[in-house]
Amino acid sequence: MQAIARKRYLNTLKVLKDKNLIKVATGVRRCGKSTLMAQFQDLLRKENSKVSIVAINMDMPEFRFLAEKNWKEIYDYIIKHLKKNVINYVFIDEVQNIPEFEKLLEGLYVHPNIDLYVTGSNAFLLSSELATLLTGRAYEINVLPFSFAEYLEFTGNPTNPDRAFAEYVRTGGFPEAVRLSADGNHFASEYLQMVFKNIYDNDISKRYTINAKESYLEVVNFLIDSVGSNVSAGNIAKVLTTNKKKIDNKTVSKFIDTLVESYLFYKVNRYDIKGKQHLATQEKYYLVDLGFRNAILGKELASDAGHVLENIIYLELIRRKNQVWIGKTNNLEVDFVVRNNKGFTQYIQVSQTVQNATTLERELAPLNKIEDHHEKLLITMDYDVGTYNGIKKINAIDWLTKTEE
Repeated sequence: MQAIARKRYLNTLKVLKDKNLIKVATGVRRCGKSTLMAQFQDLLRKENSKVSIVAINMDMPEFRFLAEKNWKEIYDYIIKHLKKNVINYVFIDEVQNIPEFEKLLEGLYVHPNIDLYVTGSNAFLLSSELATLLTGRAYEINVLPFSFAEYLEFTGNPTNPDRAFAEYVRTGGFPEAVRLSADGNHFASEYLQMVFKNIYDNDISKRYTINAKESYLEVVNFLIDSVGSNVSAGNIAKVLTTNKKKIDNKTVSKFIDTLVESYLFYKVNRYDIKGKQHLATQEKYYLVDLGFRNAILGKELASDAGHVLENIIYLELIRRKNQVWIGKTNNLEVDFVVRNNKGFTQYIQVSQTVQNATTLERELAPLNKIEDHHEKLLITMDYDVGTYNGIKKINAIDWLTKTEE
């Protein structure tokens, strides 16, 4: 399996090149941020063989000596390696590992000959002090593991997309997990368990006081098992306490916040379609990569297939730069209210199959309740497609692999 170009993210970087912004690639550990930046550096060299690139990756042996330096010493090191009278493209991997990194970024940002690119694995990069410091100066590019289309390209475009999709659900889209899965699924699972441990050790336990690791992992397992379902801190606390894992709402909320900040889960709020207002309760959480579901819980492939498909559709929607909410219309729920960057709205319902007439009626009901004329989609794994009262039924694999306009 050869490395593939992360075209969607590379195109964004091309547009932002030489713009007076700090380009911040965020996302869960091991999803491909460093590879993306290396690919962009290759593009810069193809455009100009004499381009000036200063790239720092603390994981590389040649930069280990910088790990003990303060931000000013790292700043001085970078300035020392700049070329005069040209734009210097500066890349810093996992910048959050540098003490007071926000001061380093501010110093580099104001330098007239620097175009700055950084990566990071937790949301602190664009929160608290940094958000205030870099208001209007930073552009976040949230990088996810492979989409299904990227997975197909990486694995050589297998001729049986249904089988490939089943493998994608099991293995997920972390590049190294996909590579290892060729030698056996247990290798991919063990790798993903290691990735999760690294996230916990480096992005969570070092930044937050976790006094009850066992309860923390119970919350993780609960959220993984509940993707696509309405959850609340109170509900989780109640279930765990019933199972003799006493924990309060406040602690559960804190645990969930750390999981979102580490990009393990994405929180989706609800939206009242008729009242046109955002709602503050009954949010849902989607897992950054379904490989974790198999690796951590050992869930069977067919278990809760509808919510698994919903998770995959959600991730693809945000890859395509959409804003996404859970929709409410009267007492019914629409899986996704979607608004793209041109302001167009879609309503999307997701179901594994609607071959049963009762299931089809249930899935169409929320969409039929919506009185406006925005596009309505029903996405399933069924092969047959069609239209029901203006609602388009489409195949999930076709939708996931279509070329974006």
